[in-house]
Formats: sequence, structure tokens, C-alpha cells
Amino acid sequence: MKKILSAVAAVAAIGLSTQAFADDHAVLIGTEGAYPPFNSIDADGNLVGFDIDIANALCDAAGYECEFVVQDWDGIIPGLLAKKYDAIIASMSITAERAEIVDFTGKYYSTPAKFITSNDMMMDIPGDYAGANEVLAGKKVGVQRATIHENFIRDNFPDLEIVVYATQDEANLDLANGRVDLVMADSVALDEGFLQTADGEGFGFVGPDYDDPQWHGDGAGIAIRKGEEDLVAGFNAAIAQILADGTYQAINDKYFDFNVYGSE
Repeated sequence: MKKILSAVAAVAAIGLSTQAFADDHAVLIGTEGAYPPFNSIDADGNLVGFDIDIANALCDAAGYECEFVVQDWDGIIPGLLAKKYDAIIASMSITAERAEIVDFTGKYYSTPAKFITSNDMMMDIPGDYAGANEVLAGKKVGVQRATIHENFIRDNFPDLEIVVYATQDEANLDLANGRVDLVMADSVALDEGFLQTADGEGFGFVGPDYDDPQWHGDGAGIAIRKGEEDLVAGFNAAIAQILADGTYQAINDKYFDFNVYGSE
């Protein structure tokens, strides 16, 4: 397990990190640690999850010495720009809006978004946004703050009451306790991080998959500060390598019974 740094400790290390990367390929990886099964912190305080295993595999393939920095999601891009870390590996969707601020590697997985609700509130949600908005009008929906899901709901479901949360777990907990009617997030994060847990009993998916590139982007990629072309290229080469040599498939199969990478 690579070393985990606090954001404060990372800031102290930044003075050396740029030169260290240039000389020794030391890379600080920012991640959230609150988005299972992709990234979370276990009972022993270790970062675990698909993102973490992929990050470790990519660093090994690229020959980088990597350390992790835990950062709240709503500050994760500002933290990158402030040089608290060198790259973000935290299930960040590649969107045009974010690409104006940071550079991205190619994707390392792609999964759709969905709504979940209680079994008692199941309804027929049409695939078109206007029809879905009409069906859901007046209901409370929980989303994580500063995510593609918040933007998607605000732009396409104006008649829903939106409740935003700092973490996905907080949104899920309020759904379980009846404080919101629905939650929207990545389908895999909702399934394995909530529906397959004790708190998720009596809840399920409702409505269609959502993967509109305008809001949901082109899969999850690694965000890197603009101007760091060598780091982007190094991670892209590493993604290609672990896809080719079976490492990616082994990590995929550890967490999922389907191909999380998606189509080419």
C-alpha cells in the first residue's frame, strides 16, 4: 500500500515534489476516499478500492513512485491547481467543462448514472428528459456536490427539489432515512456502495441509464494540471500497458462481474 498523506502534509511536500517528479518520478495522487467501491478508507485507515488499485498499477507500469493525498471532492480540482498533488485518480468524469481547467488522460473506466429510490416509490420514468422531469416534479433528489450528477439534474430536471451533499455516503444515508425521495449517482457506486449493503435493503434502481456525453463526459480519466504533457503521456502509456498485459482485467475482476472499462 502506497503511503497516504494528509492534504496539509502534502502541501509541505510540494516544494520538493516538482523536482522529485522530474528526477525520480515521484507523483502525488489526489483522491477522495469516500466513494466506494472506487475509493474509500477502510477500518484500518487504508485507502482501498478500484481507483486505488488502478492508480498503484499505473504507477508501477509507468515507473513512478506514488503517494496518495486524501481531499474532499468539492476541493479536489482546486487542490490540483494549488499543487497539493500532481494528478487526480478519483473517478473523475472527462467533461468539456473540466477540460477547460485541467488536462485528462484517456478513460480508465466508463459506467452510466442512474436514479435509486425505495421499492415503495418505484415509478415509470421515461427516457426523455422533459417527460422524466414531469414524472419526478416536486420530488427531492439527493446528489453529491460539484459532480456531473448535480449539473445534470440542475440542467434537465428543473422541477425537482435538489439536495446536495459533501459525500455520496451522506446522500445515500438521507435516502435510507427518508429525507430525500431519490438519489442520482454513478450506477456502480450506488449498487455496490449502497444497494448491496444493509442500508440499501428495500431500495433499487429506477428509470433509464444516463450517459449523455454533454453532462456525463467520456468516462473517468486522470486529471492533470495543464502543461504537464509528460505526465499525461506517461499515464496514457501505462493505461494502455495494463489493458494489454492483463493487469487491468485482474483488477476489474476483483471488484466487478462485468467489464467496467466499457466499449473502446
